[in-house]
Amino acid sequence: MPAAIRRQRLPNTVENLNPEVVILSDGFGGEAVIWPALGFNCIGWTCDWQGRQLNLVHQDPALFTHPSPTRSGNPVLFPFPNRIRHGKYDWAGHTYSLPINHGDTSIHGFACRAPWRVVSEGVAEGEAWLTGEYHGFVDNPSTSEQWPADHILRLTCRLKRGRLGFEAEILNPDPITLPWGLGYHPYFRSNWHADFANSPLEIRVQATSSWELENCLPTGKVRPVDKSKDLSQWHSLTDLNLDDVLTGLANQPDNDGMLVECGALRYPGGPTLRVLADPVFRHVVVFTPADRASVCIEPYTCVTDAINLEACGKCEMPSGLIESPPGGHFRAEMAWEIS
Repeated sequence: MPAAIRRQRLPNTVENLNPEVVILSDGFGGEAVIWPALGFNCIGWTCDWQGRQLNLVHQDPALFTHPSPTRSGNPVLFPFPNRIRHGKYDWAGHTYSLPINHGDTSIHGFACRAPWRVVSEGVAEGEAWLTGEYHGFVDNPSTSEQWPADHILRLTCRLKRGRLGFEAEILNPDPITLPWGLGYHPYFRSNWHADFANSPLEIRVQATSSWELENCLPTGKVRPVDKSKDLSQWHSLTDLNLDDVLTGLANQPDNDGMLVECGALRYPGGPTLRVLADPVFRHVVVFTPADRASVCIEPYTCVTDAINLEACGKCEMPSGLIESPPGGHFRAEMAWEIS
């Protein structure tokens, strides 16, 4: 069966949200489902592993009736991942205010909450891809008062056998410097297949350091990973409660030597899912939602609240905040791989 692309309308979706999803097929039984109207969110990925159809991506039960942009699939976090303290920051002599949407913070940027445009798609032998675009001040005009410079994010989802890649391009169309960070918030299911329902899912994140947090916000201090949360070796998720920002990754390369491992999940003796990314993704949030239906391994180019940490000079290591000059063009890739 050749690789293919098809479209489908979701049932029972809310008004004012385009219900069309795009389904990529790799020709080997694997599929990825992308919802352009919900922040170009990849809300599903299935793939074949030794004759079993693995269902890897979690969907919130209310996804199709009361969809939250950050509770299912793979939310794209841009131009900042995670929280900004009190929804305020200073940049180039100006104070900016953001919508408060999580406690007393602003969280996860703008791109995950806006419809995207599909700008390209295609198939080749054994692969299918879809490219979406989010143009900040055009697609979300209110953000022109909330961020220092306009920004464009193009994201290509590329499906191959046992692999789903996310190839990002960040462009600065403004005549001033663009500060930004990019993150992904994938929700991986705790149960991939009925054959593994009684097996403990294990996690590995080979990080040496952790950002010290107060109320989920970094103080700027970096500490060795607490022994109770050391994930450098495989560890069952059964007894873990995590919402931590890790760094100092071991940088284990993938088979092509281009991307490095940010974290991995496995069933002992069964399939392994590796989260891979360019080395620019120096920070990883590991989160175990309370319902235990999923686990998140979130690659970030910058730490939580990076724009404020840089301004106050409290970082014990680089925050990862990137500043793109006018006309700047930056590429970064993240991928999931099953073996």
